[in-house]
Amino acid sequence: MSKDIKVKKGLNLRFKGEAEQTLVEAPKSKTFAIKPPDFHGVVPKLVLREGAKVQAGEIIFYSKYNDTVKFSSPVSGTIKEVLRGAKRRVLEIIIEADAVNSYKEFGVMNVDNSDADTVKARVFESGCGAFIKQRPYDILADPDDAPKAIYVSAYNSAPLAANAEFILQDQKEDFQEGLKALKKLTAGKVYVAVNGKSSKLKDLQGVEILNVSGPHPAGNVGVHVQETEPMNMGDRVWVVGPEDVAIIGRLFLTGRYDAKRTIAVVGADAKDRKYFKTYLGANVTDLVGEVNESETRIISGDVLTGLKLSNHQYVGFYDNTVSVIPEGNNYRMFGWLPFTYNNIHSMSKTSLSWMFPNKKYDVNTNLNGEERALVVTGEMEEVMPLDVYPMQLLKACMTGNIEKMENLGIYEVIPEDFALIDYVNTSKVEAQEIIRLGLDLMITEVG
Repeated sequence: MSKDIKVKKGLNLRFKGEAEQTLVEAPKSKTFAIKPPDFHGVVPKLVLREGAKVQAGEIIFYSKYNDTVKFSSPVSGTIKEVLRGAKRRVLEIIIEADAVNSYKEFGVMNVDNSDADTVKARVFESGCGAFIKQRPYDILADPDDAPKAIYVSAYNSAPLAANAEFILQDQKEDFQEGLKALKKLTAGKVYVAVNGKSSKLKDLQGVEILNVSGPHPAGNVGVHVQETEPMNMGDRVWVVGPEDVAIIGRLFLTGRYDAKRTIAVVGADAKDRKYFKTYLGANVTDLVGEVNESETRIISGDVLTGLKLSNHQYVGFYDNTVSVIPEGNNYRMFGWLPFTYNNIHSMSKTSLSWMFPNKKYDVNTNLNGEERALVVTGEMEEVMPLDVYPMQLLKACMTGNIEKMENLGIYEVIPEDFALIDYVNTSKVEAQEIIRLGLDLMITEVG
């Protein structure tokens, strides 16, 4: 079955620096890392210490509050360092990789002939449970929950984001097997969102295809949930990334946790804009080379939602994109004057960019202003396709008003749904951070 979803509100951001659709093997990183901060709300309990030998798929740590949520090594090697921050918080577990991977064997399993409990146990005991996130709150899924549906978005509409269908072109069998496994984990439907205009994934079996079209954030799962099974208090849905589904599929087909990761290197300052095949937690310098950090910013993820990296740090657990763009340390004289500069993109009519909808722009990290006490009514709503009042919800989160947050739709949103608001809002408030803090308050007070 299939369903069409046409998004009208939003904004397509056309930036220079797309990756050409060429897949190459990345230079084998000497070190890889798993970063506990990638898993929001997880307090890690280490199973292995510095100097321990580890196989790919062997458990390195588990969640302090739920020991069935486990995290596996993406490669075999030796645990080189456990990097800690303030209050001894574990920031990175760095693994010095072997030349050739050796794997922990879980055994091949036929999904069709296995019951739901057996499939779920295999997913979580192998560490693949770390790929499954829960809505509301955008946290890791609890194995004891029964989600009413599971969502996979194979259409990423964010600017310069990796093309999921290109990534999956040589992993389609694994992807289909992973979907069969996910189907065992819910009594509801498994939804797969695809590009409604040009997808080659419409022949997938056992799932409901969502043919999505429209501007960003059309590819965000929040849009798909609202159009299919809107969230109510107490509901749970699970969300899995497309290549993560393929990793789950390989677990059942081969009996191994084979954590290959395809990463698109994009951005105006990227030297080699291609798709690189590597493993989870790769060293970013092996993908983009050494950069001058005063002039160039490396971002793990897309330019709207990603996190800044330095040389020799590691790609985020869930990311298929590394963006390399100029730092915003150049300022324009009298840049506030209307029509003075037309080589930048803006929603405002004071820039002529609205007259050239297909033009691509160079972007940098400059905010073009500072945070200010200025609210333009209706500005946020123009790029928010969800049925929420974004400005009012942000205010409720800032004041910690739980009742208003519930009434205004806090259960329906996560930070990425407010990424475009970060980009367009005149106040320059950090909308994604505000929503994250609001969600954390809800977890603490409501659960």
